[in-house]
Amino acid sequence: MKRTQAPFTRMRWALVFLAIVAASPAVMRSESLQLRAFRVGKGPEALAFDGANIWIANQFDNSITKLGVDEGRVLQTVPVGRRPVAIAFDGANLWVANLFSNTVTIVRPDAGTAIATVAVGRGPGGLAFDGANMWVANRESNTVTKLQASDGTVLGTFPVGVRPMGLAARDGSVWIANQNSGTVSRLRVSDGAPLGTFRVGKGPFGVALDGGSVWVTNFFGRSVTRLRASDGAVQGTFPVGDGPSGIVFAGANLWVANNGSSTVTVLRQTDGAALATIPVGRGPFGIAASLTLLSGVGIWVVDFGNDSVALIDPRQIL
Repeated sequence: MKRTQAPFTRMRWALVFLAIVAASPAVMRSESLQLRAFRVGKGPEALAFDGANIWIANQFDNSITKLGVDEGRVLQTVPVGRRPVAIAFDGANLWVANLFSNTVTIVRPDAGTAIATVAVGRGPGGLAFDGANMWVANRESNTVTKLQASDGTVLGTFPVGVRPMGLAARDGSVWIANQNSGTVSRLRVSDGAPLGTFRVGKGPFGVALDGGSVWVTNFFGRSVTRLRASDGAVQGTFPVGDGPSGIVFAGANLWVANNGSSTVTVLRQTDGAALATIPVGRGPFGIAASLTLLSGVGIWVVDFGNDSVALIDPRQIL
């Protein structure tokens, strides 16, 4: 599988995010924020930014939708496997985890065509790119699979906790949220060796990294736990909404999708203080950030219950 060089905006966008500062917590009304919403497929659960467009995994349509960030419209729908619930971008291609097919589909974003399908463990439901490899969380196998990003070759499968969900990779480690174990596993990227298991809150779901810390959403705990990346020590647990699931680090803050509350909570990275709670559509799961020269920074959240994706402009909560 030939890889293409990603444009500047695909590889550098995270370094130039707009920093968002607020003096005290606030509840932001959607009317004042003027949220934009876009209809996509049925049961959207996850999304990823490819440097120009947002891609949404539609669980009940067995497809992914390409949404133009600058155009603000649906550009394409691509069929994948059964029940796609996770999607990630590696700088060249999109990877889609098909929960019921036990596969990962690789898609070229420019043409919107599937170029490969790779068998993994049972119930793949989470994806993370480490710079050279794609990691897949297999919910029903209690394992993660390491795939070579250049051609999809399986490089190994490694045991973790019970029902691994979200994961993230950085600085030689991959961190996995084990929902039914109440823990986070840390594996060494080079060989999958275990580097530690760390207790967090109830039902850990999503993982985000900010360089020095690991942030984990606790779906049944209405909270986010912060771990020190160097040794996994707990640095704090912070209340958010009901059913926190997806989480993304953008600029100076963490953005948390609260599935049960139908809101997004903004946490300040320095101390975990809640800066805002933003009403969105029903049942948000995945959340992602985008940056283009034309549109600037955007925070995107999939509203599972509305079959839509909402766009938050961070500048409106300064």
